[in-house]
Amino acid sequence: MLILAIDTALDHCAAAILDTDAAAIRAQESLPMKRGHAEALMPLIARVMKAADLPFTTLDRIAVTTGPGSFTGLRVGLSAARGLALAAKKPAVGVTTLSAYAAPVVSEDGPHPVISAIDARHDHVYFQVVSGAGDELASPQVAPMATAIEAAHFGAPHLVGNAATLLAERWPADAAPPVAVNPQAAPDIAWVAWLGAAADPKLSPARPFYLKAPDVKVPANMPHVSPQTAAS
Repeated sequence: MLILAIDTALDHCAAAILDTDAAAIRAQESLPMKRGHAEALMPLIARVMKAADLPFTTLDRIAVTTGPGSFTGLRVGLSAARGLALAAKKPAVGVTTLSAYAAPVVSEDGPHPVISAIDARHDHVYFQVVSGAGDELASPQVAPMATAIEAAHFGAPHLVGNAATLLAERWPADAAPPVAVNPQAAPDIAWVAWLGAAADPKLSPARPFYLKAPDVKVPANMPHVSPQTAAS
């Protein structure tokens, strides 16, 4: 199976081609960026497809990160994935950023829990806790940093994600210390591809996984504009 994986959820724009039959990544590219994903993504995908020497018609599936992450970045990646899937008449599947962060550690099937954490700003994080075998210990949620740190009771963890260092700096002195801290700015695109290959298209739709509403709010004193007025 040939999988095109796309990630624009956080501070990277990335794509990769996974060949599951060969158990290998055929091509990949990842560019660090805080904004500009919309302009960068399609040229980046074109370069990856060219490097893999594959036409879009050979793809079997499109995988894309669904969040949590940047609202703008998520829309870029999801729109591209759904558009390409529609054109190629192939399924698009969603992969959460939290699971993509945890995947490399879970693949080792170790004894320690894994806490995936993404900075949600305002002293909050998006986080999820799984066992070393991937069983869910705490469901994905957005919560104050102090709530995420309560996961210390699961034992000495692997901390992964762009908020891993934030958690490590506040880790309780009387708790077992983290066995590893991996503060990646974004998940490894290769693992997005592998999770996409394992996903059931019926259970893993390419839809946003936000966990919280946008920070931007419409001012209360903004006048209402009717559709008729806006169109005139």
